Amino acid sequence: MLVMVMETVPNNVRGELSRWLLEVKAGVFVGSVSGLVRDLLWELCKRKVLSGGIWQIYSYNNEQGFLMRQHGVTDKMIADFDGLFLLKKPI
Repeated sequence: MLVMVMETVPNNVRGELSRWLLEVKAGVFVGSVSGLVRDLLWELCKRKVLSGGIWQIYSYNNEQGFLMRQHGVTDKMIADFDGLFLLKKPI
């Protein structure tokens, strides 16, 4: 399972993602793709998003059952506490 969240990104990025994933809400994409496609989508988004931010959450074999990564300017930051991913708001 893959979830990608876009925050203030260009429409062409959302169009690219809609080829592979289902847009369930504006800027929120969900789907099931291979690890290679997941990583290629991530690299594509990183190249095309010059302002705004992106999140990617995907299934992984760890305690939480998923991994998270972010790029760009977002309203929250990922904090890794010994393998446990939490979100924190900047002060």
